[in-house]
Amino acid sequence: MKGASAELASLKRFKDDAKDVQAGMECSLTIKNYSDIKVGDVVEAYEIEEVKRTL
Repeated sequence: MKGASAELASLKRFKDDAKDVQAGMECSLTIKNYSDIKVGDVVEAYEIEEVKRTL
């Protein structure tokens, strides 16, 4: 899935749904339309924010 764009389907901390998880904490996630995640895979996530320029 290298270089692909994907959408997060679910995020859990222990067995509870989570909106966010602090860095360094364990969690589980599922990616929409993708089920081939294996031990050792790296998931990178980022948010693109558009900021209007001011003078």
